[in-house]
Amino acid sequence: MQVDVSVQGKFADDYSPPWQDWITVWIRELDPANAKGEALHPNDLYEMSLRLTDDAEVQSLNRDYRHKDQPTDVLSFAALEVDCQYDLPVEEPLYLGDIVISVETAARQADNQGHSIETELTWLASHGLLHLLGWDHPDEPSLLEMLNQQRDLLQAIGVEIQVEY
Repeated sequence: MQVDVSVQGKFADDYSPPWQDWITVWIRELDPANAKGEALHPNDLYEMSLRLTDDAEVQSLNRDYRHKDQPTDVLSFAALEVDCQYDLPVEEPLYLGDIVISVETAARQADNQGHSIETELTWLASHGLLHLLGWDHPDEPSLLEMLNQQRDLLQAIGVEIQVEY
């Protein structure tokens, strides 16, 4: 498996845990598949971007793409349609999409939850990745399932988290 993660944004140099390694572990754990149960990519080659930015940029994106004129913690822009089959050359990676995290909101949430900002950023990145892979939480049961999956993903990389949900 190979996952190329491009980390960008105003805070990319300030928070640089091993995103590449962690997201690779997460994708391996999740074993993404299409609606037919087939691997999304025959050689497990994936690309995505992670943008660490501020509330102003996230608010602008949230307003333009979700029609909510307020900052939020994480936005995901999935490049995939889950039910589609992608006919890529086997040597070309499949682009999963973009995750955008507001470091300012993450810092406030980390303070409220009583853990480090690095832990919060990791939590939010895992949430964003699940969205890129087709997960959603339109109701309480699916939200709880997603949050439990996030906790499992963090445990897979050795990050323990206590969150209230």
